[in-house]
Amino acid sequence: MSNQRIEEGRGLLRFLTCGSVDDGKSTLIGRLLHDSRLIAEDTLETLARDSRRHGTVGEEVDLALLVDGLEAERQQGITIDVAYRYFATQRRSFIVADTPGHEQYTRNMATGASNSDLAVILVDARKGIVTQTRRHATICSLLGIKHLVLAVNKIDLIEFDEAQFAKIVEDWNKFSADLHFSETQPIPVSARFGDNVTTSSARTPWYSGPTLAEYLESVDVDYGLRDKPFRFQVQWVNRPNLDFRGFSGTVASGQIALGDSLVVANSGRQSQVTRILGPDGDQPTASAGEAVTICLADELDLARGDMLVPPAARAEVADQLAVNLLWMDEEPLLPGRKYLARFGHAWVPVSVTSIKYRLDINTQQQTPTKKLALNEIAFCNLEISGRVAFDPYTENRATGAFIMVDRYTNRTAGAGMVSFALRRATHIHAEGFLVDKAARAALLNQQPQVIWFTGLSGSGKSSIAKLVEAALHRDGRLTYSLDGDNLRLGLNRDLGFTDQDRVENIRRVGEVAKLFLDAGAIVLCSFISPFRAERRMVREMMAPGEFIEIFVETPVEECIRRDPKGLYQKALDGKIPNFTGISSPYEEPEAAELVVSTAGRTPQESAAAVLDYLRLRLGG
Repeated sequence: MSNQRIEEGRGLLRFLTCGSVDDGKSTLIGRLLHDSRLIAEDTLETLARDSRRHGTVGEEVDLALLVDGLEAERQQGITIDVAYRYFATQRRSFIVADTPGHEQYTRNMATGASNSDLAVILVDARKGIVTQTRRHATICSLLGIKHLVLAVNKIDLIEFDEAQFAKIVEDWNKFSADLHFSETQPIPVSARFGDNVTTSSARTPWYSGPTLAEYLESVDVDYGLRDKPFRFQVQWVNRPNLDFRGFSGTVASGQIALGDSLVVANSGRQSQVTRILGPDGDQPTASAGEAVTICLADELDLARGDMLVPPAARAEVADQLAVNLLWMDEEPLLPGRKYLARFGHAWVPVSVTSIKYRLDINTQQQTPTKKLALNEIAFCNLEISGRVAFDPYTENRATGAFIMVDRYTNRTAGAGMVSFALRRATHIHAEGFLVDKAARAALLNQQPQVIWFTGLSGSGKSSIAKLVEAALHRDGRLTYSLDGDNLRLGLNRDLGFTDQDRVENIRRVGEVAKLFLDAGAIVLCSFISPFRAERRMVREMMAPGEFIEIFVETPVEECIRRDPKGLYQKALDGKIPNFTGISSPYEEPEAAELVVSTAGRTPQESAAAVLDYLRLRLGG
């Protein structure tokens, strides 16, 4: 290996180790640190003591324990969390992420990969390329990692067999051909005994390539962030007093200098840089990776999440995107369901409008699907409530990535990489009218309202809603009823009863209800609407105070006893799949405006309770 390449390779290298469970990732890092003489004596003593307690290699020091810091990890012998270690040799500095191999913790592996320049993918020499190897390689590819080490570990357990090593490399090359890695370096290693980790092994005379340490010290992974267009995502509007207003954040890419012109990506408004402040005060320039505060000549409307870009090299701005998505939640992704997404420092509501295909990680084939399960990867269309600034992920990892969060549980649900903007219907804009909702409501002398009855089939929703509407009509109110069965005979007749169809059913109902609300009417909606997320979605379509959720509370046993349409018996006999309360869940409201328990009550008594509440709220 030439000295020139070593010189070029100097600098910080962020890399991760990944692969299947028990392929030896933690042991490899431990061996790398041990043989590079980067472990202090007191740490070695603690490691030897812990090895006697938790070790898995008999009387030897278990180097895996050096990075498997969690007690649960040590007891189980697997990595659960992402363990980061910093170390340096004479040639280079390193930050290594030891990521978990178990499928259950794929999200942790993706977190480590998102911040890495190179991946060391371990393969057990006895097992070869397995499903988790393929999954991790696919994630590395999607997350923009271009350089890999294929570390064929435990080579000692196959008697240093060259043919088996060559077969694994061949299998890898066939699988990874479509993953677009720039470089893959196969290395036969024994993490336990140190073969080809820091020194060449005499037991692999057939291998003439670099050791792992040599390759890591010399590989050139410069992604040229300083040479990319300037991108600055505002993290904080810094205004300690009336005389100072700056915008703080980290330069994602490119360079900036005093006097340069910048544009707010979303609004297009332009100004010039008057000051750049770093940790040590004023500085003339800033470049990728630096945390700074930028002051502008003009009072632009800027907030957390906005992006500053050069006028001649602007980021794209769109509200519909085509994205690659890694799903990380145990609850499946359903098209139409609302989530929160974070682009840089901006939080926006989003929904997947369609899943174009799911990626089969074993074959790299594209297969159709209507939902996305835990650890699956898909290419999707994403709709955003608002416009976001971005670059395609392949051009800029910092400005082309986002995360999705479940709005109800706040769990991280997915990690996404933007491919391109969807330019459909960009010529269509909302039309304003001379007569608005307030004018229509004034003409009717009433307060428009969506009254949403939710509950199990047979709970009495429709019966109560009919009685309530009749009473409101007698009071002189203009009403309209939307009922689940009626809409499924017309507007929603193309929908079935899968989870994803239920989501779309309620989305359409919400849009129709919103139109009647705009007409000034009181809209009574009777729908099982089993999922909290969709009821919340409809609520958020309306202005505050316009949505009243009424939970018609009836035990499923009572609904089965009533069974007015004979549906429960058919569901119990297996003739109706995905039936709420039997084979599909119902999520009870946690903060409904009104709960009406029908046990021991007639429909008239339940309707009277609803009317008492509504008349108090609506007046009259």
